[in-house]
Amino acid sequence: MAPLTGRALVAAMCLGQAGNLLPHVVVPAIMAQYLMPLWNLSASQAGLMASAYAFGYMLAVPVLTPLTDRIDARGILLAGSFLSGLATLAFGLFADGLVSASLWWGLAGVGFGGAYMPGLKALTDRLPPGETSRSVTLYTGSFSIGVGLSFLVSQLVADRFGWRSAFFVTGFGPLAMIAACLMLAPFQPRPSSGHPLDFRPVFRNRAALGYIFGYGAHCFELYGMRTWLVAFWTFVVARNAGDVLLGPVAISVMFTLLSLPASLLGNEAALRYGRHRAISAIMIASAAVALAIGFGTTLPAPLLLVLVLIYGFTVPGDSGALTAGMSASAAAQQRGATMALHSTVGFGLSALGAWGAGVALDAAGGPASESGWLAAFALLAAGVLLGPAILWWSRRTAS
Repeated sequence: MAPLTGRALVAAMCLGQAGNLLPHVVVPAIMAQYLMPLWNLSASQAGLMASAYAFGYMLAVPVLTPLTDRIDARGILLAGSFLSGLATLAFGLFADGLVSASLWWGLAGVGFGGAYMPGLKALTDRLPPGETSRSVTLYTGSFSIGVGLSFLVSQLVADRFGWRSAFFVTGFGPLAMIAACLMLAPFQPRPSSGHPLDFRPVFRNRAALGYIFGYGAHCFELYGMRTWLVAFWTFVVARNAGDVLLGPVAISVMFTLLSLPASLLGNEAALRYGRHRAISAIMIASAAVALAIGFGTTLPAPLLLVLVLIYGFTVPGDSGALTAGMSASAAAQQRGATMALHSTVGFGLSALGAWGAGVALDAAGGPASESGWLAAFALLAAGVLLGPAILWWSRRTAS
């Protein structure tokens, strides 16, 4: 079989990433209904458990992704995908409390650390320069399809067959990326001077740093919301005595699937109006919607539904533009190291967002209180508002 090229290459990598993401939110998807009551976890503890995935990713990616500047990213992608699936299956078999669950979920994050950005590097290495921006946006936008499927499959399988079965089913998702890897042409990166783990050239690239730390602000909000979305809508359902149009399963899937068109449109706006201007406008709008939800927990359920779906559009609207901007501003021979720092910052703040929202919930009254959710959404709004300030800083220092 001939190696994949062009549109077939992009399509295969996007489908493979959707498979790799099938385990991605299985813990947040089922923790409010199953794991928190089963193991008697507080919101802070549940947030810590869910954030272990991002923490494991953060530890792995600074080591694995820079290696793609020296060796074919395909090998790292293959190994990372395998580990991600295996650790997810192990969670279903062996997790029995906060500590064991966090360890297995952290190991799954390590595996994904060898899959997401190495997958992006494997794709961009095989694309001509003119196709990079939209292809990167499709790849990052397909994230939403995988996460939406993860929310859907996890909750449906857990409800029908038990929570452990959710891990057994989603753990086979990474086989899709393993199959895609086997259809890629070999690639040998150009020789690069310096140590592969030397990030100093990246820190001298001020344009890239703006996108990298702006992405961190985006991830803080995104993962904070994804981790607690099902729990929040469960609170809304309970508060309205079940009289709501859509349940937590439908809301979590719809919220996530909005990410793809939002990311694509956000990147098109960035190409037309300028990346910094478009990204900053989206982040400010997202913070405003987060505050509206936090202050509006007593609103009728249909109005809250509208706000949550708008939030599902604003939260990911800057994702593709941030990642495409990082990729475009990276020096060719440091692209792997630049992607590594991008992901390290992003997933480090993802872990902080997931855990921090849980801490805010506990501190302000818990997941069953209006004040708790106000505190959580206010924290997410404050986090994403750092993004425009960071982009302004990067322009100011670069001038």
